[in-house]
Amino acid sequence: MAEGDRVAMECSTAPTQPASSDRSSDTLDTFDSLEVGTSRSGDASSSLEDYVVEGKIGSGKFSTVYIARHLKSGRSVALKKIQLFDMMDATARRNCLNEVNTLKCLDHVNIIKYLEAFMQDNELVIVLEWADQGDLSKLLEERRAEEKKFSEVEIWAIFTQVCSGLKHMHGGRIMHRDLKPSNVFLSSGGVLKLGDLGLSRYFSSKTLQVNSVVGTPFYMSPECIKEQPYDWSSDVWSLGCLLYELITLRSPFYREGSNFYLLGKQITSCDYDPLPAGTPAEMVKLVCDMLRSNPKERLSIDQICEQALRCRERAEARVK
Repeated sequence: MAEGDRVAMECSTAPTQPASSDRSSDTLDTFDSLEVGTSRSGDASSSLEDYVVEGKIGSGKFSTVYIARHLKSGRSVALKKIQLFDMMDATARRNCLNEVNTLKCLDHVNIIKYLEAFMQDNELVIVLEWADQGDLSKLLEERRAEEKKFSEVEIWAIFTQVCSGLKHMHGGRIMHRDLKPSNVFLSSGGVLKLGDLGLSRYFSSKTLQVNSVVGTPFYMSPECIKEQPYDWSSDVWSLGCLLYELITLRSPFYREGSNFYLLGKQITSCDYDPLPAGTPAEMVKLVCDMLRSNPKERLSIDQICEQALRCRERAEARVK
């Protein structure tokens, strides 16, 4: 397999509800509305006994993720166990419950697939498609260690797939809200998939902006840093940071010895180093058009996809 093909590996908080004194009934009532206990196909759900856990992948405050194998099909999956009853805060409970609904409504080659969810031993278990080649942050680490930048073809192959997944999310009125390399997963066949949708937010047709501050500091938009309302264009800012990092192998706002205050000032003033000499003009312009401090001046995801696909086609034609 050519290196370009190998590397071309080609999302939810809900309104806060009052905390209930009876957390058990509060949780079960919420689960009834989620139809937890069904798979994507609508069949009756499995239980933990239908899986063999093969290893731990990672953990958070209330959750642990494992790689597991479904006994009947032999399929490898990511199994996320969430200690829902330990979430005394109603908002935290609602966040993870809405992650299930978010995952269920997304079906795209460049998005990690929800397979099923069920309750067992007072835990919410979410079963997800397993991406067997790690994530983009690990690939970037390897390239930095090797001091080997991506080629133009590789950059466009990666970037267009991330754009495709994000376009599908925005088309379904869903923001990702934490787009970064460690949330872009690699699977065999050179396919990239957006994942870790726990911070994404479903937008009703009447909801245009959100106010909660979430995300990763290096990829947070100026409006998020300022704790202002933000919309779809905040994901576009993160996408611009991602493209910059694919070109340079580092975040546009990374500075040795920086702190959160200085990072915030750099982001809000769009203070980042110019792209290296020799960077294709189309890439430079696209980064500039996404990393604009005024959200209204940023390109839409449709415009970005259209431009990136054209650039990818031209770059691939030049190397044939």
